[in-house]
Amino acid sequence: MSRIKLHDKEFETFIPYAQINQSVKKMALQISNDLKNEDVLFICILNGSFMFTAELFKEIELEQAEVTFMRLSSYDGTDTTGQVKKLIGLNEPINGRVLVVLEDIIDTGTTIVEVMKLLKEHQPKAVKIATLLLKPEKFKNKMPVDYVGMEIGNDFIVGFGLDYDQKGRNLKDIYKIIE
Repeated sequence: MSRIKLHDKEFETFIPYAQINQSVKKMALQISNDLKNEDVLFICILNGSFMFTAELFKEIELEQAEVTFMRLSSYDGTDTTGQVKKLIGLNEPINGRVLVVLEDIIDTGTTIVEVMKLLKEHQPKAVKIATLLLKPEKFKNKMPVDYVGMEIGNDFIVGFGLDYDQKGRNLKDIYKIIE
């Protein structure tokens, strides 16, 4: 599918799955090398990061790796609300562990800043951020992003876990909105 329609918007193929997969494998190798011999807890930020997390976790080569999930929200349609709602939290102990927060996309950074505040209250050994996609033009934060799959422009995108009002998450490729 080179073009799709979700709700009232049209989208075209932007990043094919082969390119996504290559970026995920490269990131997994880097994380595995950087964090070998650590007790690592990967934290998937739901809903958008579930496909990225599944693909990445299959490629991680760490004996002490675990995965858990947090659900947060800051979007309404195609726009960020600027406020983060914590919907489901962690159940695992994180004190003294290395955490890797897995995000599908970082644009303004509102969600990741809130996540970092929440996690640092529990005194982890370290917190790393891994994102499949980064919008550097929108990300005005000074917070370091440790692992970036790809940098993209400011287009609104869907697919590979990303949605437009809950539609499009199932798409294997990533699509951008046609203006």
